[in-house]
Amino acid sequence: MNIDAHCHIDLYQNPRKILIEANNSNLAVLSMTNLPSHFELGYSYFKTLKKVRLALGMHPLMAEFHKKEFPLFMRNLHKTSYIGEVGLDFSMEGINTKDIQIETFTKILSNIIGQRKILSIHSRKAEREVLNLLKEYKIRNAIFHWYSGSIKLIDEIAECGFFFSVNSAMIKSQNGRKILQKIPKNFLLTETDGPFVQENNTPLKPGQVESVITFLSELWSVSESDVKETLNSNFKNLLKSIK
Repeated sequence: MNIDAHCHIDLYQNPRKILIEANNSNLAVLSMTNLPSHFELGYSYFKTLKKVRLALGMHPLMAEFHKKEFPLFMRNLHKTSYIGEVGLDFSMEGINTKDIQIETFTKILSNIIGQRKILSIHSRKAEREVLNLLKEYKIRNAIFHWYSGSIKLIDEIAECGFFFSVNSAMIKSQNGRKILQKIPKNFLLTETDGPFVQENNTPLKPGQVESVITFLSELWSVSESDVKETLNSNFKNLLKSIK
């Protein structure tokens, strides 16, 4: 079974078709949303599915909508064990809304303390700040999606029990490959981040992680089936936290 720990089914051109295909395949998929209103629109299509789950999100790059959307976040929080995409973005694209992002992320964390939730985290240029907040609010289950921060921070993230989800775009850059080499095997998951990540000018569909599996097979000097076994075991260990 392929693991796709971070994609955006609602943002494909034909999301219902993509959802049906994913549900009919041997996949485990966590589908993110960028705002609670998007979660509400999609929830009815996902709620009876077992292996394709919808996450409740508040994307840091949509900070202009956070204040209006936060009551919707709270209204839907009980409906899912998956929270994402949430986090902080202090890149050039997001730095101007830094204060709003921190306020929102802090409110999210404070409202899930003690609850059995798994977070998929956006942390671009804010990895240390994200990690410090997760520690402060004693969050136990998080996945650093498409991690691009300091290699020196990886061990500290893993020591907290947090996972990393990696995609095919990462294996195409020198820094991405260095990050993949550093992540402990037992804290690694695959993702597509579709439809944003593309191959041959075509958006990756949920579960299309074969290139990452091939890369990991070569990196770890094991068979691709062994890689899949490790990834499946990691995902099962993560899911134990919400059962």
